[in-house]
Amino acid sequence: MNFTSNKNLLRWIIIVFAVLVTSLILWNTFIFFQKLKNLERRNIQEYSIAFKDLANQPLDADLGDLGYTVMGNTTGPMILENVDGKLEARNLPEDIVSDSTKLRELLIKYQEQNEPLVITYQGKPFTTVYYGDSEVLTKLKYYPLALLLIMFLFGAVILFFYRSTKAAEQNKLWAGMAKESAHQIGTPLSSLVGWTAILRDSEIDPTYVDEMEKDINRLQMITDRFSKIGSIPKLTVLDITDQTRQAAGYISSRSSKLIQFHIEIPEQPILVAMNEQLFAWVIENLIKNGIDAMRGKGTINVRLKEDARRVHITVSDTGKGIPKRLWKRIFTPGYTTKKRGWGLGLSLAKRIINDYHNGKLQVKESKINKGTTFEIVLNKV
Repeated sequence: MNFTSNKNLLRWIIIVFAVLVTSLILWNTFIFFQKLKNLERRNIQEYSIAFKDLANQPLDADLGDLGYTVMGNTTGPMILENVDGKLEARNLPEDIVSDSTKLRELLIKYQEQNEPLVITYQGKPFTTVYYGDSEVLTKLKYYPLALLLIMFLFGAVILFFYRSTKAAEQNKLWAGMAKESAHQIGTPLSSLVGWTAILRDSEIDPTYVDEMEKDINRLQMITDRFSKIGSIPKLTVLDITDQTRQAAGYISSRSSKLIQFHIEIPEQPILVAMNEQLFAWVIENLIKNGIDAMRGKGTINVRLKEDARRVHITVSDTGKGIPKRLWKRIFTPGYTTKKRGWGLGLSLAKRIINDYHNGKLQVKESKINKGTTFEIVLNKV
């Protein structure tokens, strides 16, 4: 078992242990409150019975514990109704005691909660006691719901912790792979630079060497992009119209003649804080995804518009489209619909725009067998 497996196992052991401990604490607390609830109800019943017995005692009798039970009750709410229908309240708020309508409504409620106790004197009904749950008992009724809420919140925290940890591990993995790829590409690139210098001294058409150098420079820029993944990029204020035009133009000049490009970008400059290389990578990635979705034949539209505060860039294709249920999932690291692919392109593109540029990358529109439109939104300077 490798280090990563051991680490994951330890994490799950900690999570399970935390759940068990929390469940045990909540269960014991629930049992305690259930006992308290039963004790509170029993006290109210004992008070009512004591009151009933008190009424049947001779006037000169020693009340003792019976009197203490009746006089000592300060929590159990009750309403006493004599044979004449007159009501007397005990342990109730003043606003209810002073309002006969509210008092009568509460009597009906108590009658539904607990069976009234009829107090007799010399064999005849003397007073009827209607009693309800005390304030403590009423609050305890909602305690099970509070326990469920606590368990739900605890589960949500565990789920958030697990997902955050997993996402951090994935990001670290992708960043490590990108940096390693940049390192591996660097060695043959250095050799290619040397070979182009030799070719310039040979009897070869210089235009061929010029094109080779353009592609070598492009590879060097890609290597630089990969080496920066995982670190916070430096943003500079640049003209986004020029940057978008260059990125789209580079792909269009190297794409098949079966792909038609329509690039609509205003001439006036629009300043945005951005990283030139990473932004170009996002535009190229979206265009390449569109070309793959069209299987090498169709139309790519790149449009740039602005409003008072933001710049909106859309990249559209005429490909197979994306089902709406997958609009968010396609940005998940590792998810891909291609037979060959790592599922990194769109996830990295979203991270570059959302996290590094404080913008937004989303699927604006997609229709099956008609095409997809991605939208980039960035704040202007």
